[in-house]
Amino acid sequence: MKIQKALISRFDRLLSGGLLTAGIIGAIAIASGSAQATTLRFATFNASLNRNAEGQLITDLSTPDNVQAQTVAEIIQRVNPDVLLINEFDYVEGGTAAQLFQNNYLSVSQNGASPTEYQYRYVAPSNTGIPSGFDLDNNGTVGGPNDAYGFGFFPGQYGMALYSKYPILEESIRTFQTFLWKDMPGALLPDNPATPEPNDWYSEAELEVVRLSSKSHWDVPINVNGEIVHALLSHPTPPVFDGPEDRNGRRNFDEIRFWADYITPGEGDYIYDDQRTFGGLSADSSFVIMGDQNSDPFDGDSLPGAIQQLLDNPLVNTSVTPTSEGGPEQAILQGGANLTHKSNPVFDTADFADGTPGNLRVDYVLPSQDLEIVDAAVFWPKSSDPLFPLVGTFPFPSSDHRLVWADVKVADDSVSVPEPSATLGIFSLGILGIIANSRRRRKPIV
Repeated sequence: MKIQKALISRFDRLLSGGLLTAGIIGAIAIASGSAQATTLRFATFNASLNRNAEGQLITDLSTPDNVQAQTVAEIIQRVNPDVLLINEFDYVEGGTAAQLFQNNYLSVSQNGASPTEYQYRYVAPSNTGIPSGFDLDNNGTVGGPNDAYGFGFFPGQYGMALYSKYPILEESIRTFQTFLWKDMPGALLPDNPATPEPNDWYSEAELEVVRLSSKSHWDVPINVNGEIVHALLSHPTPPVFDGPEDRNGRRNFDEIRFWADYITPGEGDYIYDDQRTFGGLSADSSFVIMGDQNSDPFDGDSLPGAIQQLLDNPLVNTSVTPTSEGGPEQAILQGGANLTHKSNPVFDTADFADGTPGNLRVDYVLPSQDLEIVDAAVFWPKSSDPLFPLVGTFPFPSSDHRLVWADVKVADDSVSVPEPSATLGIFSLGILGIIANSRRRRKPIV
């Protein structure tokens, strides 16, 4: 007991003299490890790798000679994302097409660019081209792409594919392909203007099968050195190609709203996945929303406020907006609707028809607020840039969309933290070392 009191007395005098400060900080730093973060590049690219016939994509990707696929692959290699969503990539069961694109294009240097290797990939069925059995466009006949659950000439056309350099937690993936549109509270169901009843474009029987997702919505958790980031992926329908009922515009709005509700605590309780598990994302989750949302904040044909459901959500980090030099240049050169747009063309991500709607910002990479955005850009070089031929002008060598990326910091949970007993031992060694050093001081502490 006397020894213990003596040590405590010596500790108090050292502490009051300020001599322990550096030792304590050093001991704590050693015990807990330095805070670290991993910077990842998340990207979305509507690459127009859809084909007009089922099986054609497999044929095109089975050899390394398809010029469009080579150009798309070179863009990806130049940007080198860590996590990449490709929209308009036909779904093939078993992931065969995604594997072929990796083996024959991404893994092969394109024009001197370094190959990009993705160890992890994910594909899943899309609502596009799956017959509904109903006359959903009300043209008097049943069948064809407009009567499918999502517009498409064959099942899986215009699908999605996810590529990642970090492990995908497949057992925790949630898909929402079969979620019914009517089950969203306050859904903007289309109205038949020829009848007095509201929101009656679809019959009661049709509402029992009409799905919200034109392709699908995916929640794909990715393990980043022990931290989980949820990649929230989708491709809402274009808000056009319909009539006065605006069924596509309304569907686009609600497909975007789905993620806004999913990430907001209490708002996504109604949501159920394809396994019939209810609820949205847990409040402490990190996420990145990615995809061609087919909605510009101010221009184009989407309903007012559609993309603002995400851009104005306080849980979404919009501190850095991806920009390009090529977007403004092409807006001036192409003229037309671009000259009357409200949005700054520096943010444009797609080169659409000049008359209408003009070039728009429709592709997004939106991290959660806890993920710091380090940098972000749209791959759209100026015409004087040697890489401009990769994007070009109509007819486009790659796609009418541009790859959009954002670099975000993800906390690294892989730093080894000692057990409490080890921490105490390190801390004690630091104290004893300081006490020993104090005895060598010219003026002893008394």
